[in-house]
Amino acid sequence: MSNISAQLVKELRERSGAGMMECKKALVENHGDIEIAMEWLRKSGLAKADKKAGRVAAEGRIVAAQAGGKAVLVEVNCETDFVTKNPDFVKFSDAVADVALKSGAADIDALKAAAYPGASNVEEAAKALIATIGEKIDVRRVARVESDGTIGSYIHGGRIGVLVALKGGSEELAKGIAMHVAAMNPPYVKAEDVPADFIAKEKEIALAAMSDKEKAKPAEILEKIVAGKINKIVSEVTLVGQPYVLDTNVTVGDALKKEGADVAAVVRLAVGEGIEKVQEDYLAEVAKAMQV
Repeated sequence: MSNISAQLVKELRERSGAGMMECKKALVENHGDIEIAMEWLRKSGLAKADKKAGRVAAEGRIVAAQAGGKAVLVEVNCETDFVTKNPDFVKFSDAVADVALKSGAADIDALKAAAYPGASNVEEAAKALIATIGEKIDVRRVARVESDGTIGSYIHGGRIGVLVALKGGSEELAKGIAMHVAAMNPPYVKAEDVPADFIAKEKEIALAAMSDKEKAKPAEILEKIVAGKINKIVSEVTLVGQPYVLDTNVTVGDALKKEGADVAAVVRLAVGEGIEKVQEDYLAEVAKAMQV
């Protein structure tokens, strides 16, 4: 049976998360019966798991798990955006975060080797999921924070996750700052964290950008002008110096000071950062698949 419609292939792909060609083949092999094709994909998918290892998985979810003074973020990747909403993928990524928290895994190798319910370990569970999803699944990163103070976590749309540990302060403040970090992504926490070469470069730029009239001012005044420009830039690139997103009338530093708190640790993960993505035309892929 070769007259399989593009709509039927699309429906099977959305239900199964499997690749376009796998869906078409499943339908052809099973005479267009989508239910039997679903079962066929589940049975045949595991054998193909290793073949998918070289494919790019740049979509996915950032998941958090927290208990007591411990919290983790985990990035689990897949190949396409719609698979991130697949119930099996969501269940798996949530479970991996729970495993990461309870196992104490501090790096990705330890997490992949950690015991997973119903499987020997996380890595084997990921391979088993490929049998259902039909895409490469990669447990890519784990970040862990442990603190005697307050930990706040925030997940934005499943694509950005932040953990903030505070010395002092409330859970509400910790979560608020986590939300700020998710939105603004400051490269540094405090002024003392800003590298000296960054400061030197900014001074060089500030001097080069000055007018001849400004450069003609006495050295001590010139130094104050440059220092003012540098202080402004440092405020812009540091967490504590930025206007607080939940109250832009104060800085994050002001909000911390009000509660007598200090930042102990900040972790931020975003889905797919650092992965080179391949841009694909979905409609063109469907058309190409139907011609094969």
